[in-house]
Amino acid sequence: MTDKKVAVITGAGSGIGKAVAHALLEGGFHVVLAGRRAELLDEVRQEAQTLHGAGDRVHCVPTDVSDADAVAALFASAVARFGRVDLLFNNAGRSNPPGDFIDWTPQQWREVVDLNLNGMFYCLQQAFKVMRDQSPQGGRIINNGSISAHAPRPNSIAYTATKHAVMGLTKTAALDGRQYDIAVGQIDIGNAMTDLAARMAKGVPQANGEIAVEPMIDVAVVGQSVLYMANLPLEANVLFHTVMATKMPFVGRG
Repeated sequence: MTDKKVAVITGAGSGIGKAVAHALLEGGFHVVLAGRRAELLDEVRQEAQTLHGAGDRVHCVPTDVSDADAVAALFASAVARFGRVDLLFNNAGRSNPPGDFIDWTPQQWREVVDLNLNGMFYCLQQAFKVMRDQSPQGGRIINNGSISAHAPRPNSIAYTATKHAVMGLTKTAALDGRQYDIAVGQIDIGNAMTDLAARMAKGVPQANGEIAVEPMIDVAVVGQSVLYMANLPLEANVLFHTVMATKMPFVGRG
């Protein structure tokens, strides 16, 4: 590996992606911020200058990861700017459509699949190409799964189905990456305080039909978890890493 460590983060404009960007920048990485909203990426870049003295270590590339051509352009831009990619945090995703799935349109279903599954694959594919062809060869990919990759919440069929599929991507890519020194793992996060998960602190449906407030963790904890995984030598891999609020009801779902 070279002294310069380069990371691509999708969904980097807010929430978990933003927290991971700050953690990696604090850890010395050069970071490519990808997300659909350019103004949010620029806000993260400005924060990085203030908090980490990031200088020219931040590169913003507005990207819709559900568009395969846009993902190819993202990785081309990353290589053009920094010369290589050592880490992909494959993070961009969205939650369930509103309401009961019985009433969803086909388009609502496809929008979740296009982002949470197809987008993950497009990014994984492009990262493999770059990491296979660069010198020194190899790198690391960390997919953002979810504890919903293991057990569902009520009325979460689109989100849960795609997160179960991400687990399949992780396992298979971890096997296929061996020949190229590409380590692939997954982080499964439970109740980190982001806009997406804020409803947990207000009360959400449980498996028994009750509504309950659930404990949360600071999203910065997730950033530190990804930094730990990212800093491992390539001969070591965390295949699955679960970080969650200690007292959340996940272990007792059912």
